[in-house]
Amino acid sequence: MEIFEELKERGLIAQVTDEKEIKELINGGGARFYIGFDPTADSLHVGHFMALCLMKRLQMAGNKPVVLIGGGTGYVGDPSGRTDMRSMLTPEMIEHNCACFKKQMERFIEFGDDKAIMVNNADWLLKLNYVEVLREVGACFSVNNMLRAECYKQRMEKGLSFLEFNYMIMQAYDFYHLNGQYGCNMQFGGDDQWSNMLAGTELIRKKTGKDAYAMTITLLLNSEGKKMGKTAKGAVWLDENKTTPYEFYQYWRNVDDADVMKCIKMLTFIPMSEIREMENWDASRINEKKEILAYELTKLVHGEEKAQAAMAQAKAAFGGSFDDLPETEISVENPTVLSVLVAAKLCASNGEARRLIQQGGVSLNDKKVTDINAPVISGDILHKGKKIHLRIKLV
Repeated sequence: MEIFEELKERGLIAQVTDEKEIKELINGGGARFYIGFDPTADSLHVGHFMALCLMKRLQMAGNKPVVLIGGGTGYVGDPSGRTDMRSMLTPEMIEHNCACFKKQMERFIEFGDDKAIMVNNADWLLKLNYVEVLREVGACFSVNNMLRAECYKQRMEKGLSFLEFNYMIMQAYDFYHLNGQYGCNMQFGGDDQWSNMLAGTELIRKKTGKDAYAMTITLLLNSEGKKMGKTAKGAVWLDENKTTPYEFYQYWRNVDDADVMKCIKMLTFIPMSEIREMENWDASRINEKKEILAYELTKLVHGEEKAQAAMAQAKAAFGGSFDDLPETEISVENPTVLSVLVAAKLCASNGEARRLIQQGGVSLNDKKVTDINAPVISGDILHKGKKIHLRIKLV
């Protein structure tokens, strides 16, 4: 099965500008495509993960990715899918977030000569002359058409700032710039970006006379039509300091039964032949499917070792044995319960760890801890609440 047909069967394709041309391009490995990521936080989240997986699939099929970090568009903020204006980020915050994104992306995408490149639109957007943009780019846009775009409609009642109104033009200019600079002929993005992406293909056509293409990825929605990747604590992050591998594993382990196969198709790299077999499994094997989903995604994001550890923790937390719990290496000078909780990233600070111990939320080898300075040795099993368990190896 070729890549375009596989993307369709996995349910990843939402909208395309020119299906025949796009199919030929990506099946033949001829797409020089880009996906943009605005640095609105210091970590990528599950929503970005889906785009990264698409990028990885296309790269494996011989296409050339351009990863666009929105250091310039981050100054404005995308109004798509928003009912209010995004918080304004400082230049320092944007720069820091861009660096965090780059580090995480290198775990998914292979960068290098004739492979993938990473660019930052701050390098060209921040140098633009306002009057020149109005004359050279603004003249190509119809305000009437822009106001009909879905990304602006839901903001019109509460008020759409002129700052955000310019976002579509900036994104379109990105595509135009990448087309001229790197021969970028396709853009991929979430389905909520459709209007912005069409603006880019239209700008390229008007300015150069060349064709460029766009394809949107199906949004990851649950059976109730709500975006997936959110918990009571907020977003599910790819940074293990914000969402631990265990929490990440548990999020996917606990998805609704109706969403399991959709997530396996859209997010994992399990071959479609195996997925088709799984679809015919008896309903009694639903938990097995969930474990496969959780393990495969945790392995993709955090590596095999941490995925195995998360799976073992989950089994131990829900009635299993601690005998198979893998060791977690901890480097700390004075190994007490307090210091190990922080070093293992089970608590963000000494104060949080102290409160947790005082509230009776920590056990060592199944015995409740009351002394924050209780010593920890290699082989001890540290319990945080009833669901998180670590076998400690001091290094």
